[in-house]
Amino acid sequence: MDMTTCLKSLLLAVQQYRDGRTTHNAAQLQKLVEEVSALKCDQLLSSGQVMPRECVRGLVELAGNPNTSPTLTSSIVSLLSQLACDDDGLEILNSRYNLTSTLASVVHCHSATPEEPLVLQCLQLLQRLTYNTRVFQSTNYIHELVAFLMTTIQSHNDDIIVPCLGLMVNLCRDNRSVQRHIKSLDHVKPFYRTLINFLAHNSLTVVVFTLSILASLTLNEKVGEKLFDAKNIHQTFQLVFNIIVNGDGTLTRKYSVDLLVDLLKNPKIAEYLTRYQHFSACVSKVLGLLQSKDPDSAAKVLELLLAMCSVSGLRPLLCEVVFRPAAGHKLGGAGRSRRGGGADDGRKAESGLALVQWLSSPVEGAESCSLQALQLLNELLEEALGGEAVSECVLSFVEMSLPVLLGLLSGLDPAQGDAHLRKHCHRVAHVTSLLLVLCTEDSTRTLVSRQVSAQLGLSQVEALLSCCHPSGSDNDLGQLCADALLKTLELMSKLRQQVKDMETSFYRVLQDQRIVTPLSLALTSHHRERVQTGLSLLMEATPLPDFPSLVLGESLAANNAYRQREAELSVKRIAVQEVPPSSILDCSSGSSRSVHGLVDKMQNGFELQEHVKDTHMSQIIDVYEQKLSAFASKESRLQDLLEAKALALSQADRLIAQYLFERAQAEAEACQLGSLLKEAERRREDLQGQLSSQVLEAELAKADIEALLQHNARLQQDSEKHQSLKGVYNALLNRFNGSERLLKELQASHISLTKQSDALRKNHEALQLQHEKTASGLEEREEEVRSLSSELLQKDSDIAGLHADLRAEEEKLQEKDRERRDLEETVDVLRKELNKTEQARKDASIKASSLELQKSQLEAKLKQKEDELSKHSSMIAMIHSLSSGRAKNDVNLSL
Repeated sequence: MDMTTCLKSLLLAVQQYRDGRTTHNAAQLQKLVEEVSALKCDQLLSSGQVMPRECVRGLVELAGNPNTSPTLTSSIVSLLSQLACDDDGLEILNSRYNLTSTLASVVHCHSATPEEPLVLQCLQLLQRLTYNTRVFQSTNYIHELVAFLMTTIQSHNDDIIVPCLGLMVNLCRDNRSVQRHIKSLDHVKPFYRTLINFLAHNSLTVVVFTLSILASLTLNEKVGEKLFDAKNIHQTFQLVFNIIVNGDGTLTRKYSVDLLVDLLKNPKIAEYLTRYQHFSACVSKVLGLLQSKDPDSAAKVLELLLAMCSVSGLRPLLCEVVFRPAAGHKLGGAGRSRRGGGADDGRKAESGLALVQWLSSPVEGAESCSLQALQLLNELLEEALGGEAVSECVLSFVEMSLPVLLGLLSGLDPAQGDAHLRKHCHRVAHVTSLLLVLCTEDSTRTLVSRQVSAQLGLSQVEALLSCCHPSGSDNDLGQLCADALLKTLELMSKLRQQVKDMETSFYRVLQDQRIVTPLSLALTSHHRERVQTGLSLLMEATPLPDFPSLVLGESLAANNAYRQREAELSVKRIAVQEVPPSSILDCSSGSSRSVHGLVDKMQNGFELQEHVKDTHMSQIIDVYEQKLSAFASKESRLQDLLEAKALALSQADRLIAQYLFERAQAEAEACQLGSLLKEAERRREDLQGQLSSQVLEAELAKADIEALLQHNARLQQDSEKHQSLKGVYNALLNRFNGSERLLKELQASHISLTKQSDALRKNHEALQLQHEKTASGLEEREEEVRSLSSELLQKDSDIAGLHADLRAEEEKLQEKDRERRDLEETVDVLRKELNKTEQARKDASIKASSLELQKSQLEAKLKQKEDELSKHSSMIAMIHSLSSGRAKNDVNLSL
């Protein structure tokens, strides 16, 4: 289903739901709303079609009705959020449908349940609608909305606290009436305390919103003086700059820039910022954000820089940050020799180039960024060129940016419509203003004259002159074209001495008949700069022979008459009467026909009398020329009157449109009052039915009263019986209370005994487990003692065998003692060692016998005995080695 069919069905469903609020109609309407939401709704309201606007008017009316179901209202709000995706849609929803009041009423109806998704939807849409839009205190439900926001913010409901704070920022910013209302409330001090506590929140968005609200409400009060004094303001600057550079997103950066812009409006805080020591570094980082391709972020950064340019003390610092990096990029080592170098200069050079690149960025939606960049360069170059001498950095920056600036002057295509022409005129006006600033100083004017040619200026003037006669219904566009044209002519006047053929082109344009309209608009303008520009050009053009001064005078008179009449209409509030311009048109056409007839007669007369010499021919020609000039002036005057009448008709059209809009509003209010009247009638009928039912109930109540009196007598008798039974009950109750106390004491003693029994049982089980572990360990130790005793017996037998071998060796040594006298000393040493070994063997036998008696201590001394056995083994090995050595010695002696 296409958009047109969906809108027709939606409009019909809205009407059906108005006529009968049934469940079926509500479901059908909600289904169609969801289908339209699924389609592409971009530029739907700004397309100028009637059907979308009628559908939106009906949906807004239903959303504001408290009888509409929350589900349907949520679907309608979702669709409205999609329609508000662009600036044109937001403006239309604000100006024509009073959507702010409607959404505030929805929030008020559901204020008891702020956690509902519908409330969050309305708050988010309200935040978008009210951004940079002033909401009047007289708006319906605005006081209820402010009270709801303050209550919700103080309740610390984290789910909706961010949209509540953002909406409060929008309502308070530059809105004295809302600020006074909030300050007049009784619970404003607890609200301030809550906001101050939010300054320590972990969300940067919450901190920025809180600072913005405090700045709007308390900046000129004692609380604000304490928050933004000299001690805290530098921390605030650092925080805001950090959020701008490293924020949570575009929303946080946008509100951070707005906060800093609002703070700069205070002269004291602006003075603090000029003394902020990290200002240059912070601005350099902010300029680094221009390297991204996001037009929204770039627009907010440029807005912040323009706000800083409004502070006289910050303009030189901004010039130093913006122009010096570009010079470093252009000039290489010369730029890097000042204030650091290397990577930092490269980063700053990229920031300066990014500022120039935004002048002609192809990114969608970058037109406003281009104009802001031109305004920023205009302010900065005006500051930089106002000094005693122009630095090389500024000249390099100008030389780098001039090709880009001149490229912005081309690209006009009248076939693309008024929107394209409007953008081009804005761009040309800003570019020529910047070039005029550059022409105020000789060195920069020389650079401009090298890049600008006479053909460029002439082509630009011709293009603007061809577009400088818009229809009477679009006066703003004509003023824009005239402004751009006059600035271009002023630029040509500044460069006429430096650029070849520029002076000839300039004077030729001033003698063009088409220059009258923009020149007359400038001279009758209420802007001082336009009047001064027009006067300077008029002084240049007046001495020229073909300057149309008469036509200019007629145009000035027509413009003044139109302005006087417009002023009278605005003061007296008198509607402009529709007078058909047929008489003027007939007169103009008649004069035109008479002029053409005279020309034809002259040509025919010349053809007939080509060869006839008439002495009075020159006089006749003079007469005809005078008549022709009179007719031409009359025709131009009539043309000016026609234009004035067309302007008056356009004013009438605007008044008619305003009347139709007010009439539509009155009809909507009448419909609303009619619905309220129907509702009151329905409620009256309901109350009438309730009254009749209550009369019947009163009659029934009389009969019930009589029955109740009889029943009361019976109850009196029952009461006496109850009193007697009550005494018995009290006695039984006392006995029951005593028994209950005794039972509780017995239960407490039972519980204590049970706990003791459980503890004894657990101790018994633990001791039994410990006993079993000890018995098993004892058995293991007995087995180890048995194995060790058997090993000791084996070692004793080994020691006895070794002892016998030792005795045999001693006998052999005694027999051979006489044969080895030369080895006597060696034998003595061996004998001493044998004695030591014998002593160790005796000690070992003694210890072995003691071990048999001390089996209970065997476990502790087992390691020591093993070491001693290892020593014995080493001694035996030594003895074996000694015996083998003696045998070798015997062999040697025998040899």
